[in-house]
Amino acid sequence: MLKVLTIGAALLGAATAGAAHAQGALGASYNDQFGELDYRDLEKSGAKWVRMSLPLPQLDRGVGSNGVLNRILEASERGYSTVLSLKFGYVGTIPPQVGSDAYLKDVARLDAVLGLVTGKVDVLVIGNDPFLEVPEKNRDDSFNAYYEAVARQVIAHRAKTCATNCRTRLYMGALVRLEMPAERNKVVERWMSFVKATPEIEGVAIQTHVAEVEDSKAYLKYILPRMRPEQKFVVTDFSLVKTWTENMQGAIPKAFAEKYGAPRTAQNWQIVKASLETPFSKVQWDEFLSQSPWLESRKHFLANQMQVFRDTGRLAVATIAFTQGAAPADKLSPGAAAWQLNSVVVRRSAKRNPDGSAAFNYAWIDDFKALQK
Repeated sequence: MLKVLTIGAALLGAATAGAAHAQGALGASYNDQFGELDYRDLEKSGAKWVRMSLPLPQLDRGVGSNGVLNRILEASERGYSTVLSLKFGYVGTIPPQVGSDAYLKDVARLDAVLGLVTGKVDVLVIGNDPFLEVPEKNRDDSFNAYYEAVARQVIAHRAKTCATNCRTRLYMGALVRLEMPAERNKVVERWMSFVKATPEIEGVAIQTHVAEVEDSKAYLKYILPRMRPEQKFVVTDFSLVKTWTENMQGAIPKAFAEKYGAPRTAQNWQIVKASLETPFSKVQWDEFLSQSPWLESRKHFLANQMQVFRDTGRLAVATIAFTQGAAPADKLSPGAAAWQLNSVVVRRSAKRNPDGSAAFNYAWIDDFKALQK
């Protein structure tokens, strides 16, 4: 049985040392799609923060050749502030018992990562979105015990290798679906209790994929009273994807159909699918979005959402999915989540700029730039 590591309050200074810590920043999230990062996009948008997620089982193919690790460290060396979410790989299954062979294998992977990133990344999120990855039936005391144990492992490694004024801050995450009362259960309560009781943890991470900005307030109402006053929160991703998805089976704008010869009976998801198969001109893509009232009326959601987060005075950094993902068009169906509409950079639905760089989403880019100030 692996000996449980206990880190005392005497190490609190290591977690809170250094005056420079993010306060209300907005950055670009790439998840594990490291090949999507184009520094031209970041420079044009003014983004100063980059987030990626690392599936730890990938390390079995070699730590030094891992694309996520190489790219997040490269971004750090280029002067970007960085967030790395650790994804332990238990999608659709249950994490192993603490002390088991499978757990020790996870610890070995974890130590390999920590040896490269501790002191180099700014925010390390322990967990990606385990409350989505692990089925509800498998989220019990052993689920909590697993994540608490790996958190202690991270804390111990940082104390050993980066104890004084360490650049790397630790967060537990990410909590999801907190707008639903049923999701605020005893497993989540224990998660928050651990965050509050562990001095080396800076706070908790959340992901707010909701229908309206107002829905995100339920997350803040829940997490903030359950943390120490000095603790902050990180938002690893946020969107109004529920609203985008709800409208995918709606009729396309009449003026758009007339101008571009689309069938009057076409639905929005079919237009998005067509754009992924053969990219539209930037003008055509912008017209489709701007003529869609359900999106045009929410084109300032980025600014509105950031105001909700910043008004708490306790946001460290929030990152939004920066580019359209690499999912093929044939995966898009009437009921599929419409993530393609949420990205700041339109790498697939619109043709590239003359210089080869990707186009920006007309609805989000101006507010994204303004929020960097």
